[in-house]
Amino acid sequence: MTKADIVERVASGTGLTKLETEAIIEGFLNTVIQSLREGNGIEIRGFGSYRVKKKNARYARNPRTGEKVFVDEHYVPTFKFSKDFKSSVDRGMKEKNK
Repeated sequence: MTKADIVERVASGTGLTKLETEAIIEGFLNTVIQSLREGNGIEIRGFGSYRVKKKNARYARNPRTGEKVFVDEHYVPTFKFSKDFKSSVDRGMKEKNK
């Protein structure tokens, strides 16, 4: 599913135009990105939580050449699904595969 597919589904479910819906979804995504850039986490009850994790500097190996490479300290966004979300997907997949 692409962002355009999401816009279409939300627009048809809410009665908003696709243009309005796209602006809302873009606003949401930009808010998530900006919040994480500022070091803030986001929790959406029943859906999941976004956090930023610090990865320490380390030496890694290039899998192609086996060469030892230094990887600087960096930060990565993470997402953890809520228990409700996981169980809902599990139920849906089990019903679909009956």
